[in-house]
Amino acid sequence: MPALRERQGDLAILAEHFLARLSEEMGLPLPKLGDSARQALEAYAFPGNVRELENILERAVTLCEGETISADDLGLPAPQPGEPAPRRQVEEPLDEYLVNVEKEAILSALEATGQNKTAAARRLGISFRALRYRLKKLGLE
Repeated sequence: MPALRERQGDLAILAEHFLARLSEEMGLPLPKLGDSARQALEAYAFPGNVRELENILERAVTLCEGETISADDLGLPAPQPGEPAPRRQVEEPLDEYLVNVEKEAILSALEATGQNKTAAARRLGISFRALRYRLKKLGLE
């Protein structure tokens, strides 16, 4: 099966499928991809496979405020004009990499909510108690 970056025509169909499934699983209204989100997905080089698209959309549904997903909700790196989208290379142990990703997500949610931990927890899709535990575990308190 060809990589997703080689099957751009399937992107919209796959995104709709994943969004429908995620909304059903999470008990939320069906989210829609805004124009900025659609353009960001089309411009992204997808170094991974279809599962990467699914993960991106799951995170976006969690972070989205309202029923329309924006490019910011996707959390994709912005490509520079004239350059292909950057590919992430993991050059550190997986555990360390995952801790750093978790820290980035938490700090981003806190920043977006003006340091309101309750709102940040909601935005991350976790309980307030879970956020407090993770902040302490990661040394972010």
